[in-house]
Amino acid sequence: MPGEAKPLLRALRGEAVWPPPLWLMRQAGRYLPEYRAVRAQVADFMTLCTSPALAAELTLQPIRRFGFDAAILFSDILVLPWALGRELTFREGVGPVLPPLRTGAEVMALDSTRLADAIAPVEQAVREVRLSLAREAFDRTALIGFAGAPFTVACYMVEGGGSRDFAATRTMAYREPALFSGLIDRLTEATIAYLAVQIDVGVEVVMLFDTWAGILPPAQFRSYVERPTREIVAALRNRYPDVPVIGFPRLAGVLLGEYAADTKVQAVGMDTATAPAEAMKCVPATVTLQGNLDPLAVVAGGAAMRAETDGILHVMRGRPFVFNLGHGIVPQTPPEHVAELVRIVRAG
Repeated sequence: MPGEAKPLLRALRGEAVWPPPLWLMRQAGRYLPEYRAVRAQVADFMTLCTSPALAAELTLQPIRRFGFDAAILFSDILVLPWALGRELTFREGVGPVLPPLRTGAEVMALDSTRLADAIAPVEQAVREVRLSLAREAFDRTALIGFAGAPFTVACYMVEGGGSRDFAATRTMAYREPALFSGLIDRLTEATIAYLAVQIDVGVEVVMLFDTWAGILPPAQFRSYVERPTREIVAALRNRYPDVPVIGFPRLAGVLLGEYAADTKVQAVGMDTATAPAEAMKCVPATVTLQGNLDPLAVVAGGAAMRAETDGILHVMRGRPFVFNLGHGIVPQTPPEHVAELVRIVRAG
């Protein structure tokens, strides 16, 4: 099978590759001086996401520096609602800002006919990354595409941006379940289409980021996290049976195993709070685990980072596994600590 020699693809197909393949969430970003140099050239963050040459360059920067086993496309989970017609800006020190979505009319106004044209820059960025990976002989590096999972994207859309508790979103789910389910359904359909486009132009793996999955009680977790993820995985597997899906239901806790079994993802990401040994007990052995070093351990570096990394490696040896962080790398991370982390993991 093409690409089978790539360590990430081998691990996602159930092989206990050792040393494990390695990449980091948010590996292209503000901790890298080369990222900051590119960012200084543009006025706003969305320009980075919608300029194919810039997005491709940022995707490749950490591969050139660290030689990770995967490049993840530089973009943002909120590109999808923007592509469906919602206004989106990123304010320095605030983060994403959208008009709060609160009515059925606003849900119905989400315009899937805009999607193809709006995400054309993402398509082109994928093409450019694939060409560059081949040209620069990164033969072991797989390309990951991604989307925000419907619940997490809905959180930002309903709330109008980030929040400590997403109270408006959770209240809507209780008070107006038909409205909220309708929003989730529209986002599920759009997410399938968005990921399919990425696969069609060259990504080899896709990942669903459900950053806020853990704020829901179990019944709603099943309705708004598991169900849409299951539908996305089924649709993609029907069309692309050889493209693995990684799910990341952050803070799922004791529901992690149920999520993995119910959604049929090929791999599940463990967050920082997850004990890998416990995840091994509850997640089916056929599902690859990914994670879960604390990003702040990488900031600390030295003996603390080594001890935490060695502990994860010790537990996960013999299991299909992808080494990663338990959440995204943070801006204050010294790049030399990341280089040392790569050396530790590659030494096994």
